[in-house]
Amino acid sequence: MALSVRTLPLRGFLVPRPQPTRSQDAPSPRLPLSSAPAPCRHKNEEDNHSYYVSRLYGPSEPHSRELWVDVAEANRSQVKIHTILSNTHRQASRVVLSFDFPFYGHPLRQITIATGGFIFMGDVIHRMLTATQYVAPLMANFNPGYSDNSTVVYFDNGTVFVVQWDHVYLQGWEDKGSFTFQAALHHDGRIVFGYKEIPMSVPEISSSQHPVKTGLSDAFMILNPSPDVPESRRRSIFEYHRIELDPSKVTSMSAVEFTPLPTCLQHRSCDACMSSDLTFNCSWCHVLQRCSSGFDRYRQEWMDYGCAQEAEGRTCKDFQDEDHDSASPDTSFSPYDGDLTTTSSSLFIDSLTTEDDTKLNPYAGGDGLQNNLSPKTKGTPVHLGTIVGIVLAVLLVAAIILAGIYINGHPTSNAALFFIERRPHHWPAMKFRSHPDHSTYAEVEPSGHEKEGFMEAEQC
Repeated sequence: MALSVRTLPLRGFLVPRPQPTRSQDAPSPRLPLSSAPAPCRHKNEEDNHSYYVSRLYGPSEPHSRELWVDVAEANRSQVKIHTILSNTHRQASRVVLSFDFPFYGHPLRQITIATGGFIFMGDVIHRMLTATQYVAPLMANFNPGYSDNSTVVYFDNGTVFVVQWDHVYLQGWEDKGSFTFQAALHHDGRIVFGYKEIPMSVPEISSSQHPVKTGLSDAFMILNPSPDVPESRRRSIFEYHRIELDPSKVTSMSAVEFTPLPTCLQHRSCDACMSSDLTFNCSWCHVLQRCSSGFDRYRQEWMDYGCAQEAEGRTCKDFQDEDHDSASPDTSFSPYDGDLTTTSSSLFIDSLTTEDDTKLNPYAGGDGLQNNLSPKTKGTPVHLGTIVGIVLAVLLVAAIILAGIYINGHPTSNAALFFIERRPHHWPAMKFRSHPDHSTYAEVEPSGHEKEGFMEAEQC
């Protein structure tokens, strides 16, 4: 299926966005790579989407009610009403899970909840959260700040994490009524969308001010040379898979369950990888000790270490023979010896990365790992480093104690006012701003009011 793809520059990010077509199939970026899995659209009550199987349950089916998680009946200590998100419009906040959630085969511990009816699953925060890497039960222009009854609630009991948009209204469409729906992330990788109150037909919701989507999406990020500054590199985001549900099927008391399918990343040995009967073209990268199709969040490392070329025309026995020939008791430490397969931190920065961070650290991907393992750091005596660390720690503690004594004794000093103004209750969160072509976000101060009767959520 031929698709026209446009790459949009965005403050150091490139987000591929397909041109609209008349086809009912979901658009997919054409990558300069081979055999990329094509995005899918939910057509029937059960569909296979390569990475997930989706099952739709209508209002008359009992299982749709069984899938709904009643947050009101949950342990109160495990339920958080996010005060900031419940009082604002187009805002997002990061939350840490109590378990590793496998998303497209990648274990995630942090997610970002948005007021617009979706969860951003990416590691690197950028200015177009709605573009890709999302779990969207109903992405739309919701404004929880419109009503005191509107809340954004999340619940985590160690086996399931639930986000519920409760009695939220569409901006500019408040007369249509309130929406109540949720997304549940289960520890085994299942994703459930539950819809309790959908007061209008979803296809009728306008997307002029905010995208309207229902489904899943994931992408990988790579570093490309910047055309403006040859010595620097810019991040490019490529969406490699998307599932779009039929919006007309989203009705009150309906539910959708996504069951994850096996991926190449689950294989931990060369033999298991090469003998895999998955629909993906799995290859084994001996350097990284990883099985992959090349289309996942570890794409940057896959290219940096030449894994596609390494695996071409070779067998597991070839790798074993090489290990036997090169084995030596005097083998020096190699930058490949580190564990590169346990988390996604080797590819993505585990923080709220901004445009400035990208400029300051353009090699934040695989190259940064090699820099951290520079031979210059290996010759430092262990005992000297320990002594220096202890001395610095003592000086730091002493400085903090002295600063605390001074601030306590001089509450009107500039230093005291500086820390008061920046105490956690006034830390900024991320808020979307409306633009003609897309939705972006920026740092803003949260509004000062809270909704009566609700406990204050922990800052995320």
